[in-house]
Amino acid sequence: MDIYEELVSKVRKHDIQHFKSWLYRVAQNHCLMKLRSKKNVPYMEINDALMQKDDFMHLDDIHEKESKFNQLEKCLEALPALQKQSIFLFYTEKKCYHEIAVQTGQEWNKVRSTIQNGRRNLKICMEKNG
Repeated sequence: MDIYEELVSKVRKHDIQHFKSWLYRVAQNHCLMKLRSKKNVPYMEINDALMQKDDFMHLDDIHEKESKFNQLEKCLEALPALQKQSIFLFYTEKKCYHEIAVQTGQEWNKVRSTIQNGRRNLKICMEKNG
């Protein structure tokens, strides 16, 4: 509706050679001006939970994760050598049971058992240390 009201005054002021393209350009300019005007800036209330606060609670999460990671490293060091090696190859280097069996010289079933026992021992160690 605004464009039609604007056309009434603009048609009288301009010498229009190609009406379709002129009308398209007037409509386009009108829309761009509406987008640029400050009246159409949407107001959105910001939730306080989304804002950063002075208490730096997000740092607590980082410290907690760091602490768990350090604890995991200590528990890994406490594992028997074969369990530590098998778990490292399986989880860190993403090797399959067969590749680990070839690299360590164990049977496939022994590798699987070693990894399961290592995981169980890690879990027990992590729970024991908090």
